[in-house]
Amino acid sequence: MNKKDVISHIIAVLKSELATLTKAANESFSAATDPDSKAENKYDTRSLEASYVARGQAQRVADLQEALLAFELMPVEPLPVDSPIILGTLVVLKGSDGSFHYLLGPASGGTEIKFGSVEVTVITPASPLGQKLLGARVGSSISLNPGVSVRVDSVE
Repeated sequence: MNKKDVISHIIAVLKSELATLTKAANESFSAATDPDSKAENKYDTRSLEASYVARGQAQRVADLQEALLAFELMPVEPLPVDSPIILGTLVVLKGSDGSFHYLLGPASGGTEIKFGSVEVTVITPASPLGQKLLGARVGSSISLNPGVSVRVDSVE
């Protein structure tokens, strides 16, 4: 597993999510503008509710498009071992519970991908862990909670 493979896999996941959500957004738009969804009385809110769903899904499509572009433009070259953690770094943390793999990405925090038995989670610099990792180096200790810390084991 290397950073280029991880980023490629994340891009594939985002493209799949985007295709599914685009289809759903188009269906919601159709439902909101369908003449059959016109209110039959003052208490009938089907059309209004459908328009709220369509607007929310359209915003989510736009967010996913931005995230996809950000990942497509992200550099995939590995970092030297002694480099500080920056945006785009693949990080392995080790703690008493085992190893944890993260990609410090520009968007789509929480996206998880699997490489065999290894799970990689996207975190963003806006997340508490992302904030703690920025600038850290291999060997740095990161405090997650009082009494719980992990060590930066490797970066790429």
